[in-house]
Amino acid sequence: MNPLPKKHYTPEEYLELEEKASYKSEYFDGHIYPMGDFEGDTPEAMAGAKPAHNAIRENLSIEIGSFLKKKSCRSYSSDQRVFIPSTELYSYPDLVVVCGKPEFSDSQTSSLTNPVLIVEVLSQSTANYDRGEKFELYRAIPTFREYLLVDSRRIWVELWRKSEQGIWSLMFESKSLESVVHLETIQGDLLVADLYSNTEDLPETVFRIR
Repeated sequence: MNPLPKKHYTPEEYLELEEKASYKSEYFDGHIYPMGDFEGDTPEAMAGAKPAHNAIRENLSIEIGSFLKKKSCRSYSSDQRVFIPSTELYSYPDLVVVCGKPEFSDSQTSSLTNPVLIVEVLSQSTANYDRGEKFELYRAIPTFREYLLVDSRRIWVELWRKSEQGIWSLMFESKSLESVVHLETIQGDLLVADLYSNTEDLPETVFRIR
């Protein structure tokens, strides 16, 4: 994740710029970070998400969205911004789920504050951040209980869950299309093969380190 040229922005300045921008950006610690597979130092150099990433995100939206039709939870796509007051992170997860009444940080209902499930589709440029610092920041959300990571470069799905004692643990990890991941927050099962539908021959193996 690469920020715009070094300048300290207030949250208010970020939100004002975001309303007018033709692309989405995240905000943390006074810096604005354009989203996408970033290949340079300016927003113009930012490339769009790869086809596999887009297909997986669409599959997740369909599978989880259809499952929630008869439940008291609802899902939001990557256009829904999430705000964490304690860290002042503004982020656009690939998908979030809220159970009960959605809560927002302002009167324009633009920044969600109470997700229970967050889903990120990993790409080359975001994988380390999504697994590391971003996950750490997300954990400051009191309602947040499950974190689903789906790799867009190979078949690899991880699910992290918070216990009643507030401890986060890796509850599921699979590199097989035949496996099923259980989401406790919505009491639903997802077949990994369905998440990777319409992707192009992604490997079912982990990257080898040589």
